[in-house]
Amino acid sequence: MLRALLQKRDFYAGTLLILLGCGAILGVRSNPVGTLMHMGPGFFPTALGVILVSLGVLIAGMGLGAGGDTDRILPDHPEWWAWACIIAGPMLFILFGEYGGMAPATFACVFVSAMGDRTATWKSSFVLALGITIFGALLFSYVLHVPFPIFRQVW
Repeated sequence: MLRALLQKRDFYAGTLLILLGCGAILGVRSNPVGTLMHMGPGFFPTALGVILVSLGVLIAGMGLGAGGDTDRILPDHPEWWAWACIIAGPMLFILFGEYGGMAPATFACVFVSAMGDRTATWKSSFVLALGITIFGALLFSYVLHVPFPIFRQVW
């Protein structure tokens, strides 16, 4: 029974959601939650944590109640390049956002993440990253007035 349970993807996915939700709830314990009329800084992260835990319990419960089939956790041929690109994208956003600004950060994140698609070419990834960077700069800087400079002076 335990061996079959440990090979169920739904069980692992639900458990991961439960852990992330608990981490979100525990991470904002010191912030006041407030009320629905006057929400404090801890309200939204706490609400998201509760939603994550609830969804995790549902998904893990479905994994427990599923039939005798067991799924492999990893596929037969894992897409290691795609996984590396998807993980590297947000890391590059953080790095380039800190030292270059929103435009280089967005371009690097989208370009590298798009290269994770096995059908992507350098040209298509470049065009996609350029388009999203222009749209993101216009939206976040000029429409929403997010205080994140488009370019940072590095010198």
